[in-house]
Amino acid sequence: MAIILFDDDARNTLLPLTYTRPVADLRIGILTIAEKWAEYLKSTFSFCTEAYLQVKFPLAIHDDNIFINGSVCPDEAVVEAIKSLSSGQALRCGDILVAVKLNDVYAAAFNPLATYTNEIVYNNELVMIRHPEDIFRKNDTELRKDFKLLTKGRKSANISSTNTIIGDDFFAEEGAQAECCSFSTLNGPIYLAANSEVWEGTNIRGPFALCEHSQIKMGTKIYGATTVGPYCRVGGEVNNAVIWGYSNKGHEGYLGNAVVGEWCNIGADSNNSNLKNNYGEVKLWDYPTKSMRPTGLQFCGLIMADHAKCGINTMFNTGTVVGVSANVFGGGYPPNYIPDFSWGGANGFEEYAFDKMIDTAAKAVARRPHRKFDDAEKAILTAAYELTKGVKK
Repeated sequence: MAIILFDDDARNTLLPLTYTRPVADLRIGILTIAEKWAEYLKSTFSFCTEAYLQVKFPLAIHDDNIFINGSVCPDEAVVEAIKSLSSGQALRCGDILVAVKLNDVYAAAFNPLATYTNEIVYNNELVMIRHPEDIFRKNDTELRKDFKLLTKGRKSANISSTNTIIGDDFFAEEGAQAECCSFSTLNGPIYLAANSEVWEGTNIRGPFALCEHSQIKMGTKIYGATTVGPYCRVGGEVNNAVIWGYSNKGHEGYLGNAVVGEWCNIGADSNNSNLKNNYGEVKLWDYPTKSMRPTGLQFCGLIMADHAKCGINTMFNTGTVVGVSANVFGGGYPPNYIPDFSWGGANGFEEYAFDKMIDTAAKAVARRPHRKFDDAEKAILTAAYELTKGVKK
């Protein structure tokens, strides 16, 4: 039985994060949503997404297929409900199609907006990622679930005795390194993946996950619920942030209630505000309506899409959205919405020249020898560039 993770209208409400990936490729907790489903169902997965993304995220249809909504994070209850589906039967939670089981003939014509004559109503609570702020807002829940999923039946590797570990929910994979650090699991678990490093003098309060080959620099302060994805380097002060992978926040500065995509770089002493001076509700730029959307949150910081960069001493206001491949620099506060492929700062933006943008992206990827900026990566950025062309900078 093949798992196919599909995009529905959440792809639009999650922009700009989903210009460069399917919804199920979002990382929350320790794993991406797709990786979670693979762990729960012990199966491989593919994606049903936008045509320009399918080269990198292919679709594979088999004789028996389970289409699963890519915005839904699995738990034991919903997994059992999906396993119980018969061919042609669907699982729906409110207006959201959660899953449907289809043979190869019907799978080829799958429509995420379709309804089915044989539908089961799912009444249990689900963790669903429908807006960018859901990623940091629900990261605590997903960190705890992923920690249990990945450590069940396993024993932590030994960690240096120079560290102080408070509480019992600490797990290190083989190759994880730390010296002279403090890890408190009293408020949530801490997970250090293979070949990750936590440098001297760092203080971490769970829940927290450090993914493979990432580094936490000396003297860093991290508060839960925070995730640092693979091949990142992080320093300064971080609180309730999710950094997906291959990105750097290597210096002092505050990052809080935030989501940072892949291949991003945050300059030294850059900060984001996560609380308005009047303690009011934070609004975020909404791509479908092209207007500011109330989030219902008092704490909401920075949403930064893939390949975005900011120079030293950048000051991001509360509830700032930075689009794909935006390059932000200069003094003052830039606006709360920085369009995709923009170049500039508080004094205004212009369109990031396409060739220069591609050249910068290729150089960033080249810094990780095991990754290549191939035709598929270039085609995705090219498509996203065309989709956002003409947006006022």
